[in-house]
Amino acid sequence: MGLSQLCALLQAVALHARSVEELYELLETLGSGHFGVVKRCRERSTGVFYAAKFVKTRRCRGSRRGLERVQVEQEVAILRDLQHPNIMRLHDLFTCRAEMVLVLELMRGGELFDFIAEKEMLSEEEAIEFLEQILLGVQYLHGRRIAHFDLKPENIMLQEKDVPKPQIKIIDFGLAQKLEDGVTFKSLCGTPQYIAPEVINYEPLSSATDMWSIGVITYILLSGLSPFQGETDAETLSNVLECAYEFEDRYFSETSEMAKDFIQQLLSLGVPVPIPGGPQTPAIAALSVAGRVVPWGAPPWGGPWSCPRLSAPLCPQRCCESDQEEEGSRPMTLLRRRRSSCS
Repeated sequence: MGLSQLCALLQAVALHARSVEELYELLETLGSGHFGVVKRCRERSTGVFYAAKFVKTRRCRGSRRGLERVQVEQEVAILRDLQHPNIMRLHDLFTCRAEMVLVLELMRGGELFDFIAEKEMLSEEEAIEFLEQILLGVQYLHGRRIAHFDLKPENIMLQEKDVPKPQIKIIDFGLAQKLEDGVTFKSLCGTPQYIAPEVINYEPLSSATDMWSIGVITYILLSGLSPFQGETDAETLSNVLECAYEFEDRYFSETSEMAKDFIQQLLSLGVPVPIPGGPQTPAIAALSVAGRVVPWGAPPWGGPWSCPRLSAPLCPQRCCESDQEEEGSRPMTLLRRRRSSCS
């Protein structure tokens, strides 16, 4: 991050001389990870509740405790510019030498992961309602040349749970990148069962990388199962590279061919399919395919569904580090919670 970007960041999000405890009442812990914890908090001046994300940062070069400070600053720099109903909003920021605190919009409905796990599978109508919101959020990101690179049900939150049509928001921009013309970005970061082949192959990434993850999410929404997950990370990555998944009848017997075709075109290793109406970003193309709230079987232009998955030919497999895989079955395996990681 350059000096000009950091200056813009300081101007956009207030940095306080006082501590977070002085301005916010810290309440119960909502979650925790390797490098921090999230707590519910109440702003003392307004009484409004938020989620305070405490992130440990490295005190000096060479230290292995905490995240690189520039990595957190990059996440903040991206979040500060985002204002969309399907993306979690950054409200406030506190920083000191060993920690940064991001005060974020509070989501009361829990993760989409848990919502799916409780229901086991969704109807196509329910899946479309969630997918439309996800695509609207991703379209907004891609329109600003931002790729999320860690889309999965754990990073999609429900605003409220016990409502007829829950609103969702995309969270966790720790792996997100601002894409620039002429600049190649590669990464081995992500969660094995959601990452695209180009991540495993250490090839240039683009907004189309997010669309592969949306294909996996759509499969999960309709079945409650993970399409590529194997008994080990190596098997999972091999399944991704081979695009080895299937629509088993006992889980997809009532799923329309249009919905299956939508997934197949997102989880594609081949050449992008042209979209009627001219060039579009992958998210815009998929959104038009989903027909916004139009049922799966009624594409807006009346023709076959199309959504480009811009993917180069596969290269020899490279290993992608992740957390320890639990025991499970293959090929049809229940969804498991996983953390993203980098090698």
